[in-house]
Amino acid sequence: MVQRILAAGEIESLDQSAIPRIRTPERATIFMARAARLRQLAERGNPIAGYLLLMAALADAQQELMGSFKARAPGAESIATAQLHSMPLVPALSGVRDPAWRDVLISLLDKIEAAGPLTPTLKQLIEKLRSLDAATLDAQADALFAQRFAEVDPASAPFIVAALQVVWTDLAADIDPREVPYLETPGLCPVCGSHPVASTVRLGGAYDNYRFLQCGLCATQWHMVRSKCSNCDSTKGIAYHALGTPDADTQTKEAESKKALLKAESCDECHTYRKIGYQSKDYDFEPFADDLASLTLDLLMGEEGYRRASPHPWLWPEQVDEQERPASSN
Repeated sequence: MVQRILAAGEIESLDQSAIPRIRTPERATIFMARAARLRQLAERGNPIAGYLLLMAALADAQQELMGSFKARAPGAESIATAQLHSMPLVPALSGVRDPAWRDVLISLLDKIEAAGPLTPTLKQLIEKLRSLDAATLDAQADALFAQRFAEVDPASAPFIVAALQVVWTDLAADIDPREVPYLETPGLCPVCGSHPVASTVRLGGAYDNYRFLQCGLCATQWHMVRSKCSNCDSTKGIAYHALGTPDADTQTKEAESKKALLKAESCDECHTYRKIGYQSKDYDFEPFADDLASLTLDLLMGEEGYRRASPHPWLWPEQVDEQERPASSN
């Protein structure tokens, strides 16, 4: 069967009510699929293969905890308020955080230690995380959610984020998609208000050929037309970039771009980019994992003068100058 690719103008003209708007995460498989993809990408000679394998172990630990952890779900009154004011259902930045997330962090560290031998550096980091008091951990969580880069410890961030992901993904998995509000800022997750990590043009069923952004925190996916920037909502200056053969001619580059599984979608209005993957090229594409494993594409985009719209939750910059700070869509 030949699939017809819709042009940007055709996508915008579709009846939006007919397109599934929200895809909540599958509790039983979300982190399992992420771990499997990270290992798959590491086996392809990735320059950060060792880090991808460590993060795969972390995702395995997250999946184990999804079977035993239960977050406090929002009540009917909270849901009604969020819908009335076009707010996220369970906001990460401004909402009340379940203190159990700190216990989740310790459990994740336990499972990482049990998974195999630790390098001296990792062992020292885990000991440091165990020693932090509640106030310090909550301050780190606040800094991560607010993207206050100067206050974030890049080495600790992936583990702290991983614990928070378990809490919010647990919440998102139980939410009825029909209850999720429409936000005034479409570039943010309508469930938790966090930034998307990347997007997927999905394959199959009711979602076929539609672009869905995926939240970097709760793993909720929401539909957004491909003719718009996912950061500033502009329809101007949208372009796509893919890795290819250096010094190739224009025809070769165009052919390579058409075959590319992963591209960077850039916007000349806000000068940012986010990555977009195509399940028609590889059904196992997982936005969170593939974004993390494609640092070479990030380097290319930096050379072309674009900056990430938001950092990857498991790979925080050591330091970001205020002028280099990723642009926020809120």
